[in-house]
Amino acid sequence: MASTPPGQRKLQILQALAAMLEQPRGEKITTAALAKRLDVSEAALYRHFASKAQMFEGLIEFIESSVFGLINQITERQPDGLAQARDITLMLLNFASGNPGMTRVLIGDALVNEDERLQLRMNQFVERVELALKQSLRLAAADADAGSAVDNARINDDTAARAGLLVCCVLGRWHRYAKSGFKYHPAQDAAAIIALLLA
Repeated sequence: MASTPPGQRKLQILQALAAMLEQPRGEKITTAALAKRLDVSEAALYRHFASKAQMFEGLIEFIESSVFGLINQITERQPDGLAQARDITLMLLNFASGNPGMTRVLIGDALVNEDERLQLRMNQFVERVELALKQSLRLAAADADAGSAVDNARINDDTAARAGLLVCCVLGRWHRYAKSGFKYHPAQDAAAIIALLLA
C-alpha cells in the first residue's frame, strides 16, 4: 500500500471497510481491525480520513452517487411513470444484492454507535428516494388522467401512499437480506411483488 497514490489508498480503505461489513455476524468495526486487514497502522488510516465517521461518509457518498445516478438514467430512458417506479424499486433491491456490505449502511445497522449525522444522512437518502418514486407515480397519474378533470388532492394522496409503500417494501427487503446473513436475496420474486404494489 506504500507505493499506492493517495486517491487509490482512500479507495482501498473504503473497499476494505465495505468488505468487513459483508461479514454476516455484523460485529462492530474498529479502526484497529480495519488497519490490520489492510496491513497498515491506524495512523496510516488517519492520514486519509480524519475519523471513522469520515470513512462511513465515503461509503454513503458512493451509495448516493450510484443510486441517484441510476435513478436519473431510469427517468431519462423510461417515459412511462409506472415503469419508472417499477424500475427504480427493482434497481434498489438489486443494488443491495450487489453490495451486501453497503446494505448494512442503507439500513443503519453499520451506523449504530457512530456519529448520529451519518444516520440523519441515510434518512435523507431514503426521503430523496421516496420523492423520486412520488415524481414517477405523479407522472403515471397525469398520463392516466390526461384529458379528464383531475382531482390533484386525490392524486397527491395516492402517489404519496404508494411511494411510501414501495419504500417500506424496499427497506423491509434490505433488512431481511442483512439480518439473514445475506442469504435472502432482496430481489427474489420482486417483479411479482412490485406489480402487486403498483396494480
